[in-house]
Amino acid sequence: MSSQRSRIFAWLLFDFANTSFSVMMVTFAFPLFFKNVICGGAPSGDAVWGASIGISMLLVALISPILGAQADYSGRRKRFLFLFTLMSIIATALLALTGPGTVYTAAALFMLANIGFEGGLVFYDAYLPEIASRRSLGRVSGYGFAMGYLGAFAILFLMRPLLSGGIVVSNMDNLKLSFLFVALFFAVFATPLFLTLRENRGMRRAADLPRNRETAVSSISRSISEVAYTVRHILSYPDLSRFLLAFFFYNDAILTVIAFSSIYAQNTLGFTTGELIVFFMTVQTTAIIGSVVFGFLTDKIGPKRTIVMTLLIWFVVIFMAIFSQGKSMFYVTGLLAGMSMGSSQAASRSLMARLTPKEHITEFFGFYDGTFGKASAVVGPMVFGFVSSQAGSQKAALASLLIFFGLGLFIMTGVRTRTTAVDPSEDGIRHFEY
Repeated sequence: MSSQRSRIFAWLLFDFANTSFSVMMVTFAFPLFFKNVICGGAPSGDAVWGASIGISMLLVALISPILGAQADYSGRRKRFLFLFTLMSIIATALLALTGPGTVYTAAALFMLANIGFEGGLVFYDAYLPEIASRRSLGRVSGYGFAMGYLGAFAILFLMRPLLSGGIVVSNMDNLKLSFLFVALFFAVFATPLFLTLRENRGMRRAADLPRNRETAVSSISRSISEVAYTVRHILSYPDLSRFLLAFFFYNDAILTVIAFSSIYAQNTLGFTTGELIVFFMTVQTTAIIGSVVFGFLTDKIGPKRTIVMTLLIWFVVIFMAIFSQGKSMFYVTGLLAGMSMGSSQAASRSLMARLTPKEHITEFFGFYDGTFGKASAVVGPMVFGFVSSQAGSQKAALASLLIFFGLGLFIMTGVRTRTTAVDPSEDGIRHFEY
């Protein structure tokens, strides 16, 4: 295997590794464990769980641009990725020590684990333009999401015996063991990336940085100044700005669907734990197919058109979910949702890579994954929860997501993918071809 192929495979394998955390600890097993076991089924468990997700996402949204700029300046992107990944793995393993009544300890550990997972994605995604050519960005991005969903399928399959007893107190020992296994799975399959990829010391203005003399304080101060620079001049990249705003809205809706899918299936449609495992495994299958197929389609017709197509599919998904009267119809809805979920996220990452100048790559991905991506995960669930509580119906809450998808689609139509951006800097005017 060539060096380039080894780097790509290691990058893809990291997606295989970290999605085990996403599906088990964010989407399926741990949310129900937190509510049913740790909180004893109390209604307040929903509020604490929602706050844990919201606070962790908000913190990542605030720190990601600063850390992205710091990584660009120091050329230590891999080190940042390693530290965040290690924090997520350790905190996930420690969640195996939680149990009934350990509400705030479990919430704190989950927030650390989620910050590590979500924060690491900033540095992970920023490697995409380095390992893939411009012509293959969509394809490689699609492969990444496909590998991620394959990892989710694998962890659900492996954990099925431990979860078969239900997410209840009587099955607590098996549930705790599953959390330890998730941490181990994450660690093992993430390791090749750190052994294969190298630090990039040739980042923006690297020649101007006396790294051996620069103090940590001055380095962070410089990074904060760089973030301020980015904020001041972000409008110099109008199409990138439009895309980020569109991404904020439609990603908001997608993340809300992910966050509430298991709760909706169980509370509204009466799914059992066993049925939920089968359901999520089925969703991962179509997500893999969607990521690969639409990855090729992205390179063929462009990421913008692909995103528009997937957003139209999302409208169909929401309407099908709202009018689902039984489990069979919801299974079909899940198949379509899986396909559109993988494809829309892969195409979005590809378009972001195309629109971002190379010297801003990690910092701008900090805004993409952090400020816009994570902040949207705060707004959507809050709106869903508010509408659900006021209307007394999760279907009404689901319908509210159509507004977010509609805004995202409308703004997305104004994004141009072939244009010239002007970046006013202290060195003068520079032009970038997207």
